[in-house]
Amino acid sequence: MILKYFLILSYTILTSCKDQNVVFPHTPNDLNSQKTDTTVIKDGSDYSIDYLMGKFDPATHPDFTAIPAKYRDEEIRYIRKDVLVAFIALYDAAVKDGFFLKIRSATRNFDNQKRIWENKWTGKTILEDGTNATKDIHDEVTRAKKILEYSSMPGTSRHHWGTDMDFNSFDNNWFEKGEGLKLYQWMQTNANKFGFCQPYSPLGGDRQSGYFEEKWHWTYMPISMVITEQAKSKLTNEMIKGFLGSNTAKEIDVVNHYILGVSPSCIKDK
Repeated sequence: MILKYFLILSYTILTSCKDQNVVFPHTPNDLNSQKTDTTVIKDGSDYSIDYLMGKFDPATHPDFTAIPAKYRDEEIRYIRKDVLVAFIALYDAAVKDGFFLKIRSATRNFDNQKRIWENKWTGKTILEDGTNATKDIHDEVTRAKKILEYSSMPGTSRHHWGTDMDFNSFDNNWFEKGEGLKLYQWMQTNANKFGFCQPYSPLGGDRQSGYFEEKWHWTYMPISMVITEQAKSKLTNEMIKGFLGSNTAKEIDVVNHYILGVSPSCIKDK
């Protein structure tokens, strides 16, 4: 019932913005700043291919805002304005219970994802298990699948949408003991109350394809569920191009196996 409330609230916010100005905080430093962005957020019921594939600049997109320094690491990051409002509610609830969420990654557009992907593809960045994709893996499909254990092909990442964030650590082990475990257990119990869900749960069971588990990655369902459905109907493997290794997208079927390879609980109301 709580999640349904958030869905109705988010839909009301989005649709009401068609005809009136909605004021959202929009400063890189402090939500309490006197400067406020009064840009109208457009009706989000239909998203373009460019939006779905992250082919825009979140720093200038009217639906996005800089994340205040209080909530993120040292890098200036951007997120959808409506998602930031929901995150702050989640953050404040966590603080009351003695937990602190720090955003380590938020919106990444196509160009940012291309840099991450190609650095791994060319061996400039070593993979999570210590593998050098260029030196150790010569078959391109195998190389792409290895990178896809944790990194998306450009044009296919949920981080393009401004609905998904990474919190605190990029190491699953950190969330399995001590402070990290307590925070993760708190998120499992409470995040859904604010509309957030972990899309990359353990592989197997109700999730048969996609990236390896990411305990740090959470999505704001009231918006991302809508975008996921549109990605399902609009994107094709042939559209995934413009970067090294993109020729493997069709054989791997990245649309069905990765874009849609998320926990069922994150793409439908329970």
